[in-house]
Amino acid sequence: MNRRKFVTQSTLASGALVFSKYGFGKNFKEFPIVRTPAGERKFSSPAVEKVIETIQKNVRNPEIGWLFENCFPNTLDTTVDFEYINGKPDTYVITGDIDAMWLRDSTAQVWPYLPLMKDDPKLQELIKGVIYRQTKCILLDPYANAFFKDPNRESEWKNDITQMKPGIHERKWEIDSLCYPVRLIYAYWKETGDSSVLDNEWVEAMRLVLQTFREQQRFESKGPYTFQRTTAWATDGVPLSGYGYPVKPNGLIVSIFRPSDDATLFPFLIPSNFFAVESLKQMAELLSIPSLNKTKEANEAHALRKQVDEALQKHGIINHPRFGRIIAFEVNGFGSFHMMDDANVPSLLSLPYLGAVKPNDPLYLNTRKVVLSENNPFFYKGKAAEGIGGPHTGMDTIWPMSIILRAITSVDDKEIADCIETLRLTHAGTGFMHESFHKDDPARFTRKWFAWANTLFGEMIWKVFRERKHLIV
Repeated sequence: MNRRKFVTQSTLASGALVFSKYGFGKNFKEFPIVRTPAGERKFSSPAVEKVIETIQKNVRNPEIGWLFENCFPNTLDTTVDFEYINGKPDTYVITGDIDAMWLRDSTAQVWPYLPLMKDDPKLQELIKGVIYRQTKCILLDPYANAFFKDPNRESEWKNDITQMKPGIHERKWEIDSLCYPVRLIYAYWKETGDSSVLDNEWVEAMRLVLQTFREQQRFESKGPYTFQRTTAWATDGVPLSGYGYPVKPNGLIVSIFRPSDDATLFPFLIPSNFFAVESLKQMAELLSIPSLNKTKEANEAHALRKQVDEALQKHGIINHPRFGRIIAFEVNGFGSFHMMDDANVPSLLSLPYLGAVKPNDPLYLNTRKVVLSENNPFFYKGKAAEGIGGPHTGMDTIWPMSIILRAITSVDDKEIADCIETLRLTHAGTGFMHESFHKDDPARFTRKWFAWANTLFGEMIWKVFRERKHLIV
């Protein structure tokens, strides 16, 4: 993604003269109306509005109700372009202030709405359209991470030294870019039983996913992908002719970039390999259903999953000098490892959220201790908050996403409540989540419009409401 300068927010919001009341009894408070007006919203869902109403009627703190109303529908309000093309739904989803569709972000942005499809057929069609659009993107280029709606549009990055094509915004190879579409279509199928999305184009896309994963295991060669960019940002550059630093092939899959869109240091990115194992399992199940019966492809997915999983157990778990056995962030197969965590998902912290590990797994809990401490170079504790950031936004910047994922993956009531309170105190009066904010001053933030973080906040509040209601009601 493009780098963002800090924005200073000195007032509540533009248009702060318009107010609305939230809460009940003594808790009635007024907050500025900052949500997109109904007539200007890209898509409206009665099921989503019903959830918003339920939360607002029941939450103890009216500010949480206000934040939920702004954040939970933000993807639908502002980022989706929904239509029918050749009789099939098609949904293009931008990230917010960047007019491009990331395979990762588009999945994450609509993910919380999946349980609501049964009460809203039009919402189901919209999510079905995301699946069809993602399939088109993979077929255009499985190594790209972000795409345009217009297949003829050229990118600002068209001069990157890689195989750029029209219709591609950015061509950074990230394992998770191919995992997220599998996650979405699998969950859609589980929720609806609708297998119509598993068409011939999708099967061909899955063949490309398997081919790309195998190429990036690098058993036979370094593979066809390289990436170089003329830039002052070190994390956008890939050394050694665009292949990255050497790896010793062992079954793990190379990811030249992290989900933050920053280049890896050691190309075996362990959280993304965990995600690949889960996605390959789901892919194999989908390919095996009777309406498809793609036994050959299903067996290939099973075999690759087993190979990557075995390699993770051998090479992805390390002995930390202080904490003992933990999951590494990056390794190279030669015995070297890189210990950190990044706010973007997949991360070490987020592994239970992705279904890759259990939240009470001792190995995960031990790893969690490290990433939520000063032993993680990108964990910051300041006057305003503590949380994980990453190289993408520079030093001393905390991503709300990391605080949200800390709550989602926690099994401790106090930790969850503390995360919610931190998020309430660090939106800088805007009513929305941001990409990052300075650890000492939340009014210094990046990306005022970042739909993934907004929708994820809503997902977290709704999860707490359903599973730990006593924390917010």
